[in-house]
Amino acid sequence: MPLIPEEPQIHESAQGPRATPASGRTAPTPRPVPGPRPVAPPRPGRPGPLRPTPPAQRAPRDAAPAGPAPAAASATPQIQLIPASVEGALDAAEEAVDLLLDSGRAPGDVLVLTTGAPHPWATHELSFGEAAYWAQHDAGDDVFYADAATAGRATSRPVVVVAVNGGPEAAAATALSLAHERAGALLIVCGDPQRINGVLGAKA
Repeated sequence: MPLIPEEPQIHESAQGPRATPASGRTAPTPRPVPGPRPVAPPRPGRPGPLRPTPPAQRAPRDAAPAGPAPAAASATPQIQLIPASVEGALDAAEEAVDLLLDSGRAPGDVLVLTTGAPHPWATHELSFGEAAYWAQHDAGDDVFYADAATAGRATSRPVVVVAVNGGPEAAAATALSLAHERAGALLIVCGDPQRINGVLGAKA
């Protein structure tokens, strides 16, 4: 059998050294380009967002009549009446406060007044002295409880809740009158509707 002479072939493996970059230096290793930082996971702690401080609820302002304005010309608060017995007035006031806080009211927006026995919180705090008690009022960062006898020292807050839980008629009248002056947006009164309307009607 005749042999066919093979033509010399150049194999891939027989090639010379691979070409290097013209500069003779090795190509620099590309650095990763920094991208946007991942969003940090929420920190563990209190579940849900912090209770936001809601915008102050403003009652519609009555148009001021022409002429000199009275000394205490300000917004007239909305009045909400919650019927309750003398024994249940304090519990009704507590429920009203809970609803206010659950709806987004800041604790420092709320002042609670009692006409009869003081609220247990007030009794407890007063046991540490009046200075410490009123310091909490001045801090204005929590619900504050006062009775009719000392309510005159309390300053205005957006919401005032009154528990008509007994006491003489004069105490109820004083507390309701004072609460009406101190409430910036909302006045909630818990007690006997006839007694409350009588006092508020007499004030009007």
